[in-house]
Amino acid sequence: MMQSRTHTCNELRMEHVGQNVKIVGWMENVRVVGNNFAFVVVRDFYGTTQVVVETEEMMNAVKPLNKETVISVEGVVRERASKNPKLPTGDIEVVPAKIEVLGTCSHNELPFEINRSREADESIRLKHRYLDLRNPAVKNNIILRCNVVAAIRAAMTEKGFLEITTPILTASSPEGARDYLVPARKHPGKFYALPQAPQQFKQLLMTSGFDRYFQIAPCFRDEDARGDRTPGEFYQLDMEMAFATQDDVLTTLEEVLIPIFQKFGKYSRVSAGPLRRIPFNEAMERYGSDKPDLRVDLEITDITETVQGCSFGPFEGAVVKAVAVDDFNQVRKWIDKLLKDVEVQTANKACWVKVDENGELTGGISKFLTGCKDAFVDKLNLKPGSFVCMAAGKKAAAQKTAGVIRNMLGKRLPGHFDEEQYAMCWIVDFPMYEIGEESGELEFCHNPFSMPQGGMQALLDAEGNTEKLLAINADQYDLVVNGYETASGAVRNHSPEIMVKAFQMVGLGEENVKSKFPAMYNAFTYGAPPHAGAAPGIDRIVMLLSGEECIREVITFPMNQKAQDVMMGAPSTVEQKQLDELHIAITATEEE
Repeated sequence: MMQSRTHTCNELRMEHVGQNVKIVGWMENVRVVGNNFAFVVVRDFYGTTQVVVETEEMMNAVKPLNKETVISVEGVVRERASKNPKLPTGDIEVVPAKIEVLGTCSHNELPFEINRSREADESIRLKHRYLDLRNPAVKNNIILRCNVVAAIRAAMTEKGFLEITTPILTASSPEGARDYLVPARKHPGKFYALPQAPQQFKQLLMTSGFDRYFQIAPCFRDEDARGDRTPGEFYQLDMEMAFATQDDVLTTLEEVLIPIFQKFGKYSRVSAGPLRRIPFNEAMERYGSDKPDLRVDLEITDITETVQGCSFGPFEGAVVKAVAVDDFNQVRKWIDKLLKDVEVQTANKACWVKVDENGELTGGISKFLTGCKDAFVDKLNLKPGSFVCMAAGKKAAAQKTAGVIRNMLGKRLPGHFDEEQYAMCWIVDFPMYEIGEESGELEFCHNPFSMPQGGMQALLDAEGNTEKLLAINADQYDLVVNGYETASGAVRNHSPEIMVKAFQMVGLGEENVKSKFPAMYNAFTYGAPPHAGAAPGIDRIVMLLSGEECIREVITFPMNQKAQDVMMGAPSTVEQKQLDELHIAITATEEE
């Protein structure tokens, strides 16, 4: 027996017939069918129970109440005359002797029907999230999240990892995204930063002599929202291992996460370990992405050499990638829609040809390929009924555009997309450096704390040669599930000398390293063990497990796409007194 009730609203069965019971919950619905006869549905966290009003007294107790009023019902359980096999409690009903109001809903109309809240506008749902969460379909995602986190904690603890919390108020450091800054009242003009990740702290724990660390860590990044990323804050399984190699981390995470997907996932098929490891360059060449969706069976072919010399202008001096499919029978309108969607997503144009029943190239840019037709057909193994979609440009642009083409063709054409599975792989051997799109300068590609493959010697051999620096790979790795980056990690650079040299390559000297990462640099000078780790994203994992397409569906109180909490009214203005205490002056405000 639980306080204030004898049973939950999902607990009563035929064996309870004849018993006096007390249930509590929200009045989900009332259906009046006579002067003193009505069916009342009571809902709590666990489920629903039907209550049958048959007396004037009970009708008078129910009639004034709005839906979602919280009530207590005491009565006798009886067998239903008309049973509902779809409900766990569908064989019984409760005949009330007493109905008591525990919490009044004063609103005649709700912002949305509770059980259909997912059909409402998202802004309304987020403003009234406490109502949205009453919807069992929404609530079940949060329950799933709780169960997944509990299972991850149990698995990590079983493997000898200690759960250690790290600071929330820390120092600002350049880690790739904008910091959320917190003014320090006792230190005018100075700021704390909310951690983008516990990266430095977990490496310091390894230096402190802890062997295996993890936590379900909150991370804070001032970045824009998208379907698979929430702005403001998110949670990750942060983990690190001392005296560990890449193999150690990958094996550990496979042993933890694959069973999670097997137990909690929407799909019954999950990639078996050890998972496939795909080098970054191979992934870009074959799939046009470092987050390949392996549920799509199409691959990209480089046809640069094959089409050089043809008279099609965009191919001249460009890298050209192609995706070919057989048994293509779509009309021109379908092709035009594909090309338009590719251009919208990539800002690059695609082109196409078909092979007719006589084996001739037709449509699209076919007239430009007459001089290389045989080589083109052989390279792509084309046959009557084949369709080819192509992208051209600089290497990275051609790869990425072809990757979008691959996904769109695979998911829009029958037979190329095996959706109901979790297709998992590791992407490994990421480049250590890249040329920044905005700066045009050499930058770290993935994680500045990673160990370059080849260590100090690789850096010394490439020093002063941009081409050689771009060829250096790092011991970095991402876990990809169904086209989503689900975890990211690396073997860490634990050598102060190698760290300084790695930062020198991007124009930051030893003093910059010491000033930006003082604790980690100094700690490493006292003897740091080799260590490696990763950070799977909890929100994204639960999104995949639930089959949701929007990450906000698996977060209890998410912000909207503008990083606003419309329920609580955050961010908000504060009193001048508070600003004065923090030595802050607002010089301009942005109009909403």
